[in-house]
Amino acid sequence: MAQSRPDTRNKAKASDSAGAKTKQLEAFTQAAESQLSTQQGVPIPDNHNSLKAGVRGPTLLEDFILREKLTHFDRERIPERVVYARGAAAHGYFELTRPLGEYTKADFLQDVGSRTPVFVRFSAAMGARGGADTAREARGFAVKFYTREGNYDLVGANMPVAFVQDAIKYPDFVHAAKPEPHHDMPQASSAHDTFWDFMSLVPETTHALMWLMSGRALPRSWRMMDGFGVHTFRFVNARGAVHYVKFHWKPKLGRHALLWDEAQKLAGRDPDFLRRDLWEAIEHGHFPEWELGVQLIEEAKAESLPIDLLDPTKLIPEELVPVLTVGKLVLNRNPDNFFAEAEQVAFNPGHVVPGIDFSNDPLLQGRLFAYSDAQSWRLGSPNHSELPINKSLCPVHNFQRDGSGRNTIGKGRVAYEPHTLANGAEFRVDGGQQGFQSTAEPGDPAKLRRRPEDFDDHFSQASLFWNSQSPAERDQIVAALQYELSRVDTAAVRQRVVDNLAHVDARLARKVAEPLGIDLPDPRAAAGRAGFRELRRKQLVETSAALSMDTAGGAIHTRRVAVLVAPGVELGAFKVIQQALQDAGAVTCVIGPNLGFVASSSGQQLPVDHALLATSSVLFDAVLVPGGATSAQQLMANGSAVHFVMEAYRHCKPICVIGEGAQLLKIPELDNNPAGLPGVVVGKNEPGTRQQLAQEFIAAIARHRHWGRPHVDSVAA
Repeated sequence: MAQSRPDTRNKAKASDSAGAKTKQLEAFTQAAESQLSTQQGVPIPDNHNSLKAGVRGPTLLEDFILREKLTHFDRERIPERVVYARGAAAHGYFELTRPLGEYTKADFLQDVGSRTPVFVRFSAAMGARGGADTAREARGFAVKFYTREGNYDLVGANMPVAFVQDAIKYPDFVHAAKPEPHHDMPQASSAHDTFWDFMSLVPETTHALMWLMSGRALPRSWRMMDGFGVHTFRFVNARGAVHYVKFHWKPKLGRHALLWDEAQKLAGRDPDFLRRDLWEAIEHGHFPEWELGVQLIEEAKAESLPIDLLDPTKLIPEELVPVLTVGKLVLNRNPDNFFAEAEQVAFNPGHVVPGIDFSNDPLLQGRLFAYSDAQSWRLGSPNHSELPINKSLCPVHNFQRDGSGRNTIGKGRVAYEPHTLANGAEFRVDGGQQGFQSTAEPGDPAKLRRRPEDFDDHFSQASLFWNSQSPAERDQIVAALQYELSRVDTAAVRQRVVDNLAHVDARLARKVAEPLGIDLPDPRAAAGRAGFRELRRKQLVETSAALSMDTAGGAIHTRRVAVLVAPGVELGAFKVIQQALQDAGAVTCVIGPNLGFVASSSGQQLPVDHALLATSSVLFDAVLVPGGATSAQQLMANGSAVHFVMEAYRHCKPICVIGEGAQLLKIPELDNNPAGLPGVVVGKNEPGTRQQLAQEFIAAIARHRHWGRPHVDSVAA
């Protein structure tokens, strides 16, 4: 008993000491928001002045506060992603709407109504992080699912096909697409010699090129953009049965694109256009939403398809294998810190969970290594999985230790397996049946450098894409190819591109060649090039509706409508139309000659959201010009206002003009009579017609664009 008393006293002292330390830490924590400190928690007395030897003397090396601040600042920027460097991201959830237990044992795809937290990053493929959002680019669409079985990354894009078939060609493709190394130009542009030189020599790129030259490469918003898993993956159910699977994200707001002229102007007006659009939509509670769809093919039936599922440059037409909707993706929270989340997030197609497996797609197989290696290099160590944005929400247990940037504190003496010095529960001798199991895939085990014969069919699906486009979309593809090739200096490269296009469609090739001084395409020219053998499979479908973006109707939720006003504007019809637009979910912005207010014809003060000099029609989806003789007269005398309306007309956007506001549509060929023009709603400021005007304008906005407008090319805007 006597010997136990000192222990008791020591324990009491230790307890008192621990309690005092806890109180001290609590007090410091409460004051943390008002007291700057170093990374070690040392309070900083002055964050404005470094430590000097006298008021005008040299700065002292002993100022550890200054040294810590500068060394951290020097290292604030981590290496930029080689591809998909510029982007933005958001938090949200995935909700299952159809159980998939019949096809996969993946836990998060079993119970209808279950929600899985996600983090989604959108990006542009080739541009640098400091570039503009609206360059003609393939777009990344990567989703990290924080499942109960670990993190699953669906690393996709807004195009369902890749440019090359094998990972060994991917560095060459990227080098050709990036700025030319001798002068590092052009930035985020495919319109240069090295890009088209490579593409013309590698015909497997043709299908993806058709997508790149279409509106798919110029999304109006990430919220209005498709997503695809690109590669073929495999679902494996609890019985070991295998289905090949292709993933599709379909936006609730529909698919819409910018025109090339708009995209170029937006790069100057607002280089953050897509990033701002996503941030503001979530900030205002307009949560973006996509449906997740899957194309499922039984393993035994894969051979009967007209394409090789392992070829990443091919898609499966939805007419052959319908897309089954299985869930929805909702983004409802912006990042708290862009760098810590959007920049440090690490996606990897190799992050799969039980029930989802890889195929032998040769591009996918290479990416499994490339992504792991790139993330370890970019984020400084293999411990990037411990960063908060990358950390799994389910328990993690392994014996990986140490390394730069280690956050987990491994406890105990054991850092290996098998062992007997801890509980030894990890020991397995048979592999067990728990966790991820690799599933065998049929195929020839021989080691060789060769591709399947069907991989040589480079043009059938490019033709399918071309045939599926509307006349307006075809015109845009032709214009894009003409623009791109006009920037190529080497005549032989231009000629090879046109020769390749002749395999897609002879009329397409002739249209592209005609204004560029290129010889008529020779469809036999490609056959003489080394490494090329033309194989053309007959397509079971000639067109596919899912490949066109020119769809009529739909909701106008979150569409931005510009309202041009000046002093003397009549508010009667405007107020009715504005309310109808807002009820339909659109956003209206009043634009005037100056910020502040404008006085209406009745003397009311109307707040102005933007000044004409600081905005442009390319930032909006539609334009409304209310009536009022005085207002119209002032707007007519303002070149920026006239340009604003005529530019919207040229871009085939919906326009509503009321009364005297119609004067801003200056089209001499039509004698200033805009009635009957596609997508132009004309009305008078009469109480009995206001609701009808509003509904006609809403219907026009729902169509997004109105092709076939007369005299568009003659508009000076």
